[in-house]
Amino acid sequence: MADSIVANSVLPARREPLRLHTEDGLTLVGELALPVTREPVATIVTVHPLPTHGGMMDSHVLRKMAWRLPALADIAVLRFNSRGTTSAAGTSEGAFDEARGEGFDLRAAIDEVGRRGLPDPWLVGWSFGTDVVLKHGDVDPVRGAILLSPPLRFTTEPELTAWNAGARPVVCLVPELDDYLVPDAARDRFAVLSQAEVRGVSGAKHLWVGEKFVKIVLDDIVAVVAPDRSPLPVEWDGPMERWSDL
Repeated sequence: MADSIVANSVLPARREPLRLHTEDGLTLVGELALPVTREPVATIVTVHPLPTHGGMMDSHVLRKMAWRLPALADIAVLRFNSRGTTSAAGTSEGAFDEARGEGFDLRAAIDEVGRRGLPDPWLVGWSFGTDVVLKHGDVDPVRGAILLSPPLRFTTEPELTAWNAGARPVVCLVPELDDYLVPDAARDRFAVLSQAEVRGVSGAKHLWVGEKFVKIVLDDIVAVVAPDRSPLPVEWDGPMERWSDL
C-alpha cells in the first residue's frame, strides 16, 4: 500500500559522502544521491543559501531534493557545503568569500560530475547560491540554471548579460512575498538576460517554508531537468524512512 510523501519522507537512494577538492587547495564536504537501481537521467548540483545566516547543504529544500528526486525522477543530486560552511556532514575548509572564492567550490562540484560521467548537469542555486551560480556557473558541461529566490546581491549586470553568449536557459522561481526581490522586480532585473524565465510563485516566501511550496519547487525543477518525470507522485509504494529532526 502506498504511503503519502510528507516533509520528512526519505526515499531510497545510493547516498555517498563526498570530499571535493578545489583549485585553490580546499577540501569541501558533500553528498551524492543516486537512483538505487537505474542510471540517472539528469544531474542536479545544488548551491545553498547564505552560510552566514544558516545556509548549508542541508537547507530544507535542497535536502528534500536529495531525499526524493533519485527515487521519484531518476535524478542524481549533488549537494556540498561551500567554503567555511558546516552541516551534519562536516565543515568545509576555508572561509566565506562573498560569492568570489565560492566559484572554485562550484567548479569542484561540476568537475566531480564530469569525472563520474553523470548526465545533463543542471545547477540549482538558492538565495546566495543563485549569485554563485550566476557569477561562475556559465561553463561546460552545465546545461542550464534554476534559481530559487534570487536576490541578485553579488551578481553584476555584466555577469548576467554574459550568459546570453552561451544561451543556457535560466529559470527563476521567485516567491510572491520574497524579502529581497519580488517577481515584477525580478523580471526587470533579468530583462538583460534574453533566455531568462521568471516564474512568480503565489503566496511563497524567500525560504519556501511549507510542504505546498516545496512540492511546487521540486515539480518545477523536474519539469525543466527531466520533463517526462513531472509532475512528481505524491505517494510512494516502497521502503520509506522518516527523518527525525523535522
